[in-house]
Amino acid sequence: MLENLSRAFGDIVRTVSGKASITEKNIEEAVEAIKLALLEADVNLRVVRRFVNATIEEAKGEKVLRAVQPGQQFVKIVHDRLVALLGEGESELRLKGPDVASVILLVGLQGSGKTTTAAKLAHLLKGKGRRVLLAACDLVRPAAVDQLVVMGGKAGVPVHAVPGASDPVAVAKSALARAKKEQHDVLIVDTAGRLQVDEALMAELVRVRDAVSPVETLLVADAMTGQAAVDIAKAFDERVDLSGVVLTKFDSDARGGAALSLKSVVGKPIKFAGVSEKLDGLEPFRPERVASRILGMGDVVSLVEKARETVTEEEARELERKVMDGNMTLEDWLAQIRRARKMGPLKGLVDMLPGMAGQVDEDAIDEGAVVREEAIILSMTLKERRNHLIIGPSRRARIARGSGTSVGEVGRLIKKFEKTRLMMKQMAKGKGRYAQAAARMMGGPGRP
Repeated sequence: MLENLSRAFGDIVRTVSGKASITEKNIEEAVEAIKLALLEADVNLRVVRRFVNATIEEAKGEKVLRAVQPGQQFVKIVHDRLVALLGEGESELRLKGPDVASVILLVGLQGSGKTTTAAKLAHLLKGKGRRVLLAACDLVRPAAVDQLVVMGGKAGVPVHAVPGASDPVAVAKSALARAKKEQHDVLIVDTAGRLQVDEALMAELVRVRDAVSPVETLLVADAMTGQAAVDIAKAFDERVDLSGVVLTKFDSDARGGAALSLKSVVGKPIKFAGVSEKLDGLEPFRPERVASRILGMGDVVSLVEKARETVTEEEARELERKVMDGNMTLEDWLAQIRRARKMGPLKGLVDMLPGMAGQVDEDAIDEGAVVREEAIILSMTLKERRNHLIIGPSRRARIARGSGTSVGEVGRLIKKFEKTRLMMKQMAKGKGRYAQAAARMMGGPGRP
């Protein structure tokens, strides 16, 4: 996610933050580097100019040049400027109360990911206690209705589809009537993709909007289109008055041009970002956290939130006890591997760690190795998982055959586990508070 930009900004931050004192020349050099990084990220030129001018004006003030830690102060200024660029504050959906059907209209180009986003958004809102209904109003793309029905089924959300329908306005009206009748409090309308220059289709979209009176009209845009997403957003906003943007494929966007340009140019907040292809791969867009990741500060808050979604407080207490006693087993390790995989791709988790965003080569992260480790442990008996010391040569050979790996891989896994367990035992013995802190981060007692 934004790897190229994170790498460039990380270098700038490391250069400036370590200085005991900075001069106007230092600031000018750093800002010039920032300017080049933003331009290479395909950020809108006017946005770059505004960002650079505001940063220079604030950074050359007496407050920075005479600060106790001027380098750190400069980094904070850049962070705050990035947050302002991305859109300060988290933009919540403006949904009505539970007794009224709130309509969310999704619009955008064909292939931007509207149907998938509709199902992801339904899944997210359902998890918050909302009663959601999906409306299949994409009557142009072949199998679009079927796709939404399948994805709605996976999300456990009903889909309003009219077989043989050809008028999306009529389908939208009937969907709204059904939502009211069945007491759904959110109706998500999936529409056909259309070019912003297609007058007939844009006029049709206006009629759909007028038929359902949405509280949210969200443009679904591919983050990897860069500045093109800004032009698309401006055109759609002129016709249907957007309330926000959903950036899909945000996890694959190495540059960040769309994210850093949209709010300044179009004036509409980014409300959600697609971070994986999974049903739960849609997250609220939080400018402060994205800015921190761009600057290499990580996003520990999001990492903790992801961890808490995968572990109960009781499990965290048990893990803390085993860490403190040094009694962690391969069975416990298997549970941790599964929880880590539930949290998302390893690349995304690494990027959330301070100083790691954009610094690790994606090819160097072997997701397959985690899968092989899980297969090896699953090929062990329960007795072997609970006492790895009984795993001799013959057992290793059997486990290797069962997991489709080699005896060497089984041996390396056991060695890695023993090393990890010893390290955790020593840490718990000498510095127990760190083990407690780790367990609390995973959702245990005393969490903030």
